[in-house]
Amino acid sequence: MSSMRFLCQSCSQPLRLTESAGTLALDTSQQPAAWKLPWAQEEPGEGLEEGPLSRVGTGIGKLRGDASCRAVPGDGKMSRYSSNDFILLGKLGSGRTLNSIQRATQGIADILSGEEIPDHPLCEDCTDNLLEQLDTHLAISASDSQNYKRRLETQERTSQGAREVLLHELKAVEREEARLVRELEEVEQRREGAAAALRAARAETETLDRRERQLQREYSDLKWQQLELHDELRSLENRLRYAQSRLHRLQKSDAFRAAFAIRHRGPVASINSFRLGCLPSVPVGWDEINAAWGQAALLLRALAGAIGLQFQRFRLVPCGSRSYLTSLSDATAELHLFCDREQGAFVYSRFDQAMVAFLDCMQQFKAQAEKGEAGVRMPCRIHAEEGLLEEPGAGGELCSIRTHRNTEQQWTKALKLMLINFEQSLAWVSLRYCQK
Repeated sequence: MSSMRFLCQSCSQPLRLTESAGTLALDTSQQPAAWKLPWAQEEPGEGLEEGPLSRVGTGIGKLRGDASCRAVPGDGKMSRYSSNDFILLGKLGSGRTLNSIQRATQGIADILSGEEIPDHPLCEDCTDNLLEQLDTHLAISASDSQNYKRRLETQERTSQGAREVLLHELKAVEREEARLVRELEEVEQRREGAAAALRAARAETETLDRRERQLQREYSDLKWQQLELHDELRSLENRLRYAQSRLHRLQKSDAFRAAFAIRHRGPVASINSFRLGCLPSVPVGWDEINAAWGQAALLLRALAGAIGLQFQRFRLVPCGSRSYLTSLSDATAELHLFCDREQGAFVYSRFDQAMVAFLDCMQQFKAQAEKGEAGVRMPCRIHAEEGLLEEPGAGGELCSIRTHRNTEQQWTKALKLMLINFEQSLAWVSLRYCQK
């Protein structure tokens, strides 16, 4: 046999049931099983007589769920239809009526559906305490009821004038409320207008920001171009100052004196470090003499160009050590101003003719340059037809420029006199033409 024990839900003390408590429970004296509620516990060490025992989940939450149970016929075994259900073991008692079973089933259904809260059993002491608390709450409620009644009577005794005043104040408050509502609507309208204006201002601000960034980029590009142009301008100014300084130095310099250096001190004169002539005591090779004649031809050509002179009978062609003259009447006839090493100079008549023709061109330059008060004054007189040059001073010696029937001393001296005239001509040209 299985016995059931009920505990007080307040102090957990065991309870002694009366016969009135069995209206919603199964009869445990005649059946081998009973249904369990959360506040029931089985006596330890006791079990059911028939069938295995299966327990329901503890707590009222499982009883309140959608659960169902059935009595298992025959051997009293359990059948389960849901996870949230309770257990009914054994057969129904014969002393129960159909009406009591329906009331028990309805009560259990109400408890499970949450429409009714089950009354938990309490002991006598807990019941007395509960009754005392209820009496206290009842007294408080009665006191509150008396206070409410007195307040209601006081309100009813309030004068009609006070009510009118209150009504007047209420109307004034309602009018103020209506006015505030209208003001609120106006403020809301203004707020919407301000919001629209703010959105427009923000859009305009974004447009202006984009325009500002674009202008800033353009300004940066223009500033960069300005810096580049400024640097280029300074570079051009520096180049201009350098060119002006070079021009100033070049204007002060003597191009003829810089290009042609004549030295006539010593036994043999030279032009641009090339000696023109030879002596037994000062032997000079023909390559150097030919180069000196080329420099002399170039100098005479430059002097004639400076004064705008065109030679009448010969054309001078300076070609370094292979310079020559051509006759204007016979272009095929060339007079060489150089001598080959295999042939002797004193038997080379064409070389003598070339030197005489060169002296004739020099005579033409002298005649053109001596015109006017500021004309050139060559110290050595020239006799072009005879091929002679006269030393300066009274009774000066005549020196032949030919090699035929002449000595090396006389020929070298004649060449020296020719270079002296060239030096004077260089000074005159530099002073009169170059400095202009």
